Amino acid sequence: MDKWDERFSEGTYPTDPEPSPVLRAYIETFPEGRALDVAAGTGRNAIFLAEEGYDVDALDQSSAGLEIIRERAVEAGVEDSIQTIQADATEYEYPVAEYDVITLSFFRILDRFGDIKTALKPGGVLFYQHHLQSSSPATIGPSTDRYRFQSNELLRACLDMTVLYYEESTEERDDRTSATATIVARNTHGGTQSYPRRHWDIDSP
Repeated sequence: MDKWDERFSEGTYPTDPEPSPVLRAYIETFPEGRALDVAAGTGRNAIFLAEEGYDVDALDQSSAGLEIIRERAVEAGVEDSIQTIQADATEYEYPVAEYDVITLSFFRILDRFGDIKTALKPGGVLFYQHHLQSSSPATIGPSTDRYRFQSNELLRACLDMTVLYYEESTEERDDRTSATATIVARNTHGGTQSYPRRHWDIDSP
């Protein structure tokens, strides 16, 4: 059994994780249409996007995780808005200019990042959140730094886009520490851009 199938089946991974407060805050500024959730897990982003009116492709290699997404979609009444795709995100053939929104949470995939960004339509928006290396080692997330971003690594990977939001932060959860990088970036270029007006408060992700 795949390790993620085992984790999802045994309940060692949350079946209903909440999306980032940053994604919640920015979603109203995103273009409408079709979304791709890469490494969807149990639907942290996919269910939320469907509830916000998107037609969502939820991509993950775990059949157990995708089954949880389908069950959650039925419970949320959005089953007609979510299509599950069982595939390895590191090997999947991403379409070109297909999606208005792409989300990734807690999955390191910079070796395919160019292909993922190419899957955005012009003006499409990327949301990406992942674990960080930190001077005081974080206790939530990967056990080694190999699967964590270095400081500013995610930001540098998005400098060919219009960066709308970027933050590196730590958070204490039940005596454990999380260190994360979060970015929102638009598939546009040029020295003059439009930017969403900030009228909200965003808690640490």
